[in-house]
Amino acid sequence: MSPTDKLRFSLSDRIDSADVGLARVPLALLGQFQNDVSEFLKGSNRDVDTAQVQVALEDGSLVLATSGLSGAASLWHDLDQLAVAESLDRIDPKRATVVERWQAATRQIPSRSYAIGEAKHKPLMLVSVQSNFRRVAEDSWVIVEKYLHGRVVDLGGKTRANVHLEMEDGSTIVVTSSQDLLAKEDRNRLYRSALLHVAAEENLSTGALRNLRLLAFADYDTAHDDDAFKRMVERGTRAWADVADASIWVEELRGDEG
Repeated sequence: MSPTDKLRFSLSDRIDSADVGLARVPLALLGQFQNDVSEFLKGSNRDVDTAQVQVALEDGSLVLATSGLSGAASLWHDLDQLAVAESLDRIDPKRATVVERWQAATRQIPSRSYAIGEAKHKPLMLVSVQSNFRRVAEDSWVIVEKYLHGRVVDLGGKTRANVHLEMEDGSTIVVTSSQDLLAKEDRNRLYRSALLHVAAEENLSTGALRNLRLLAFADYDTAHDDDAFKRMVERGTRAWADVADASIWVEELRGDEG
């Protein structure tokens, strides 16, 4: 589209059987909508200085009519994308977050809708309960196998044989298992560090894991045997007892080999 100077941001809703408008708008809703419009205009590149944008309130719904936008190249690029597709992957991430927030609001309040357009009744994009604006990449999940290290803080269960693993960052993840798999364990895993071999679904965009399933407890030993270490030190001390200077001895040995 060709950049113009103006855009209309509108919010339509009914509260207590009355339309939202200039004569009736909750203060919190007005503040949130104003923040959303400001965030959408600025984006990540801040190619719109909102301090210089003129705003007019229009009746009919909650409408913020903005002007002074002709030089905002990324803003108009993103509106081009939103006019033809509901995927948010190709627009500025901060603007995508605003649209996601609007889409989530319409899911909770079906009477609400949001629109952006150059003129009244001609929206370039409309967010409503019927729309489905989303980041498509975040919907992409692949099956993976991973090793997760943590501390087992809960294990088993009467109906669900889950493993609760506390990670190093303090978060806890739940890994599903089977009673048969846990029954085969001959070691007490509870309240101990463990390395879990799991199958899961991993988000290609965020790296998040879901539907984790235990394949096995991986064997590893992080214990430090003080007695064994002391015995090694004692053997080494006896072996080097007759050597006055170890570095000279090594250099002499290299000379003999040469």
